[in-house]
Amino acid sequence: MTRRAVLVLAAVLTVPLLAAADDDGHAGGIADPKLGMLIPSVYGEDGLIVDSLSVLPDGSTHAAHFNSAFQSEFGQFNVALATQLLTVPFPSPASGYTYEFDESLGVFTRSTQSFGPILTERAETIGKGKFTFGFAYQRFRFDSIEGLNLGQVPAVFTHDDFQLGGGRSDIVNTRNSIDADFSRFIAFFTYGLTENLDVSAAIPIVDASLRVTSDTQIIRVGTASNPAVHFFQDAQGGFGDTREFLASGSASGLGDVLLRLKGTAPKSGPTRLGLLTDVRFPTGDEEDLLGSGAWGVKPLLVVSWELGRVSPHVNVGYQWNGDSVLGGDIATGRKADMPDQFLYAGGADIGVHKNFTLALDIIGQKVVDAPRLVEKTFIAANGDTYDQVGFERGSYYVNDLAVGLKVRAGGSLLLDVSVLFKLDDAGLRADVSPLVGFEYSF
Repeated sequence: MTRRAVLVLAAVLTVPLLAAADDDGHAGGIADPKLGMLIPSVYGEDGLIVDSLSVLPDGSTHAAHFNSAFQSEFGQFNVALATQLLTVPFPSPASGYTYEFDESLGVFTRSTQSFGPILTERAETIGKGKFTFGFAYQRFRFDSIEGLNLGQVPAVFTHDDFQLGGGRSDIVNTRNSIDADFSRFIAFFTYGLTENLDVSAAIPIVDASLRVTSDTQIIRVGTASNPAVHFFQDAQGGFGDTREFLASGSASGLGDVLLRLKGTAPKSGPTRLGLLTDVRFPTGDEEDLLGSGAWGVKPLLVVSWELGRVSPHVNVGYQWNGDSVLGGDIATGRKADMPDQFLYAGGADIGVHKNFTLALDIIGQKVVDAPRLVEKTFIAANGDTYDQVGFERGSYYVNDLAVGLKVRAGGSLLLDVSVLFKLDDAGLRADVSPLVGFEYSF
């Protein structure tokens, strides 16, 4: 493929990329809520409102309000979601082709036999005056949080002033399904400022979809003899003890832009040492979960070895994150610190053939002082027990296995395919996260 053809292809792909940045549509029938406010909107601002025909002392009736930690603490789910999106690695903007100047020949020659890793880093820079660009698509369909199936999240709602007993002892037991589907389309660019210094940029367009379904049931702890106290009214005017609530929404647009400066030490035998720093800009709309809403800085130490066709590498770094409403309260605009992460990775890229590289990595991070979902038991006034969830703060480890391929498709064009498999259950997780893309160097 000629350079002109590749540039035309890049331009064609960039058109829908930029168009997507202006798309901010929402679905669902509840006042177009921002995605970060979706679960509270399922039940309204005042909690779960249940009709009642009981007569108050003044002769009026009332609509009973039921509230839950699940609703009031759901902002913690947003933190978990944003934290997980921060920890999932971008495809490396480093080139699959790296060069060094051969003084004896007076020309640049390839410095590695493999095409490098996909989701981690190697120490080599691409060479002075060299340029790489590419596109990648990643998808994350989150399946669980702390090992709990997102399709079966239990929550118990209690009546206002439930401690007074009587009819206020009734509870609403709910089983909630959270469908969180995120994808990002990333354009990345790298330019060799010098033989040992690169500058890179990664520009993501994020597509986010969130759907919440709640199956609810009134448990008559205090009103067993009077079903007219607390009920769900249907469209036909009838009433009963069960109802399904639903809210859904979607958004797409620019995510958090990443800029990188990467340097490598002079070559010493087969060992190369590199240091890079990423700066993340809060360009994504955090209220719609398109971005973190916080500045971030990530220094990363990279050590790699060139051992013929096999190139092992180790990455160690730390991600500092600033304040965001996702860490505080979207509803009030209060900001708080987003959790930091200690990052580590190790693996190897293997030049199986001159046109084919296998990339294998273990990628992990320690998420520092972040909200964690915990499963609890709620005990009703009559002694019956029900499953319940809440959030507590603590640190945890997240580890994934990355398996990928880089294939030379002609000239300097590489096709990239990678799959990320979860190795543990901590945090908010997707069982499998695929990536496809291409990169071109000249």
